[in-house]
Amino acid sequence: MNKSLFMRIVDCLSNEVQFFRQKQDVTRRLGLSALQKFTSAIRVLAYGSALDAVDEYLRGGATTARLCVENFVEAIINLFGDEYRRRPTPADLQRLLHIGELHGFPGMKGSIDCMHWEWKNCLTAWKGQYSRGTLNDINGLDRSPVFDDIINGRAPQVNFLVNGREYHLAYYLTNGIYPKWATFIQSIPIPQGPKAVLYAQRQEAVRKDVERAFRVLQARFAIVKNSAFSWDKVKIGKIRRACVILQNMIVEDEIDEYTQYDISDFQQVEGSGSSHVDLTYSIDIPTNTANQMGVRTRIRDRQAHQQLKGDLVEHIWRKFESDQDNN
Repeated sequence: MNKSLFMRIVDCLSNEVQFFRQKQDVTRRLGLSALQKFTSAIRVLAYGSALDAVDEYLRGGATTARLCVENFVEAIINLFGDEYRRRPTPADLQRLLHIGELHGFPGMKGSIDCMHWEWKNCLTAWKGQYSRGTLNDINGLDRSPVFDDIINGRAPQVNFLVNGREYHLAYYLTNGIYPKWATFIQSIPIPQGPKAVLYAQRQEAVRKDVERAFRVLQARFAIVKNSAFSWDKVKIGKIRRACVILQNMIVEDEIDEYTQYDISDFQQVEGSGSSHVDLTYSIDIPTNTANQMGVRTRIRDRQAHQQLKGDLVEHIWRKFESDQDNN
């Protein structure tokens, strides 16, 4: 990360968190500074190194390094989590819908996938739940809160048109392991005919964004790329959340360096496209079990999935057919 962001976090931690303030012992000898403690934690996260690897470099032992990491991830989540790990606002959602429509997918909020982080010291009784396996994406989906807001009536209403047909439930692009729900749109494994081939090419190209994001996260924080050696799954979860928050902070800080192309096509134009967030939709409606079951049924509707997928195939063919002919 840039030095300005680095020092901003150091100053915030030293002012807001007691652990990161420099203290004196009974002999009036100064302990580690906030800069040393922060550097110790960030080196463990960035390089995935052992806790005692910072001993000679920062004059802190393994126990101190462990405390630095634990207090650091707690502080990052508490101080920056609300801003850098939050649900999209209606304005954010509208921007995402606009970008998705430019790629040929009206009503698409983004891509969804599962990143595997091996828990080396996972307890034997939990191996099937937390170890690497062929159904990890589905196991993760069963525990995921991604649709809780929709089920509980707290999610904004989304309206969009595909192939002349109106829809009211936004969706994610996924790979083939995910179920055929109305909120998941997969590629076509063995496309037959030019329309199916073009759709598969566009879907797989757009869905690469989530895989690239995971690879960047793992490249920046080696601790989530290497095996997790902790015995505590709660601490592992906090480390993952802190790394995601830091990644978002770095992206925001370096956004001008990443933007080396014309982004005018992706900027929201008033009234453009068919995908819109319905700002008149009330999210304060009390929910009950019957309503929740009805929404769950809508989310898992296979017929709606097939209809939307067929409409997307036709929509993409009409939108990008000329590009296909030129190629």
